[in-house]
Formats: sequence, C-alpha cells, structure tokens
Amino acid sequence: MAKITFIEFNGTPHEVDASNGMSVMESAVKNMVPGIDADCGGACACATCHVYVEPEWLDAVGERSEMEEDMLDFAFDVRDNSRLSCQIKVSDALDGLVVKVPEKQF
Repeated sequence: MAKITFIEFNGTPHEVDASNGMSVMESAVKNMVPGIDADCGGACACATCHVYVEPEWLDAVGERSEMEEDMLDFAFDVRDNSRLSCQIKVSDALDGLVVKVPEKQF
C-alpha cells in the first residue's frame, strides 16, 4: 500500500491510501479526487486522468508507453512530467507519491 497525494489545481491536497496493483487513476476515482474524470475507465483511450508527476518521482513511475504518448496529444497543457494516471501502477515504491491535477481535462 502507498500513500499518494493529489494536489488540485487550486492547491487543495487529497492524501489517499492506494492498494498495490491498482492504478493511480483507480485510487483517485475510488477516493473521489476532484479533477480526475477517467472517462475511459483506465483503457488508455482518453486523456481525462492526466496528472503532473512531481520531478523527484519521475524515475519511480517509469517511462511513458507509446500509446500513452499518443493519448497525451489530447490532454490540456502537456508538460515533460505529464502522465496518464491510469498507466501508473501502485506499488510500495510509490509510497509518498505526489501528483498535481491540471486546471482541466479534455
């Protein structure tokens, strides 16, 4: 299990307990984190679970897949640290992960 902090665009933090094996997106939806729409349910077929991973966590969450890169083309305000939270699997190594939610999702 890992503690993950989601920070809304307005700065409001939401700390959640995330079970190993779930995606970061599933953890957000389960805990009703505002700003994570997850329209496709985690199939990497939309970009409505877009988050910004804090720089110190980029190595821990791993690289983007080619499919994820393609879907991020549809996201709002994509940055170097942008990820689709449905593509990040929770593990003990992510305990303390901090991600920021963009101003809006497309």
